[in-house]
Amino acid sequence: MLWAGGARAEECRLALLLALDVSSSVDDDEYRLQKEGLAAALSDPDVRRAILEGEGTVALSVYEWSGRRQSVMVLDWTMLSDQGRLDQAVGTILAAPRSHNRFPTAMGYALGYGSRLLERAPPCLRKVIDVSGDGITNDGFRPQQAYLHFPFANVTVNGLAVLGSDPRVVDYFRGEVAHGPGAFVEVAEGYEDFRRAMTLKLFRELNDMIVGQLSDEKRPAQ
Repeated sequence: MLWAGGARAEECRLALLLALDVSSSVDDDEYRLQKEGLAAALSDPDVRRAILEGEGTVALSVYEWSGRRQSVMVLDWTMLSDQGRLDQAVGTILAAPRSHNRFPTAMGYALGYGSRLLERAPPCLRKVIDVSGDGITNDGFRPQQAYLHFPFANVTVNGLAVLGSDPRVVDYFRGEVAHGPGAFVEVAEGYEDFRRAMTLKLFRELNDMIVGQLSDEKRPAQ
């Protein structure tokens, strides 16, 4: 079975979809720290090795989300098959302008959008949506309703909760957002800590680790 990009199903081990918060609670400096933090995490040597040296290829896509109909793709599905493809993906992320900055937090709608993007992903052994955000849903339906009404069978949703904007964010991500087999939530101590938290989260996802397996010697270099 071939995907449009020519990759065989058995060659792809992970379809990873990253969702970045661009709601009104994220100012321009925080947005820059978020985007540059993601680019730096994808460029981390340990993360790169996990992407390029594992058994099977990783497919990556990225989108920004905020209001009910303000989800916008930043990077279409890309097979990270070599250093050049990975460098190109990082460059695309860094070059993309911010899509929105004045809409509320419609996380249920954002997850619905993500589920549709996953439907057109290359066939992979695992499917993961990776949602970053600094607040809770204040517009539209909640994540749990998205999981009931959109195709989330065999999909894991992990979270990166950013502290600072809403004191409820960590509990919300753990209780409402994390979903599916092996789901977990990483916490960033503000957007200044986004790079570290994203690097660790990607490392865990790429190596399919559970918390108990992530010993200190396996943590990626900062």
